[in-house]
Amino acid sequence: MQRNTSFFSVFQASLVFLLLVLGSHVAVAASPDPTEQIRPFLAKVTATLAEPGLKSKSRQEQSDRMISVIRERFDFREMSKRVLGQQWRNLSDKEQAEFEDLFTQLLQYVYVDKIDDYSGQQIQYTLQRVKGDRAEVQTLLVDKNKSIPIFYIMILRNDQWMIYDVVVEGVSLVRNYMEQFNEILRKNGYSGLIKQLKDKIAELEKNLNKS
Repeated sequence: MQRNTSFFSVFQASLVFLLLVLGSHVAVAASPDPTEQIRPFLAKVTATLAEPGLKSKSRQEQSDRMISVIRERFDFREMSKRVLGQQWRNLSDKEQAEFEDLFTQLLQYVYVDKIDDYSGQQIQYTLQRVKGDRAEVQTLLVDKNKSIPIFYIMILRNDQWMIYDVVVEGVSLVRNYMEQFNEILRKNGYSGLIKQLKDKIAELEKNLNKS
């Protein structure tokens, strides 16, 4: 009986040890919560949009201010990779960096007008889905008269969830540009796409500085 008691004591101690060790590995391996990471970021975005002096600045200054905040949680390289698809793998490192820079500028200038649309709307967090290193955080942008569903698609980089796509009312930003760029690539090739991007950015920048 004493032998059995010792055996069970050793067994229990070993089990506790294994649980502690395995538990510590599970804790280390567990992914951070995507909603908890995106929440302060979106709060910072809305706080920036609500800054008293923002709308009194020039359009260029507004644009630069917002993109500096957005860069904190957006993975523009991943977005660039996805909008180009197969073509991305055919580019050199230098060409990839150039495309990422041009695509980021395009988004910066295209969406600067959205600053005027913000008038204190609130964000509600409705659902999150996590699968491996991918996550989707679903939100509602709540206005007085309507609620707009906005989903943030994210990838885990080290311990940070980074946004690489935004789906607004069912329309994916990445897919929208991917379809446009694929059409240009098919007709004019990669050099034609780069030329159109540069021309469009120059046009947007010119119009921005007029306002």
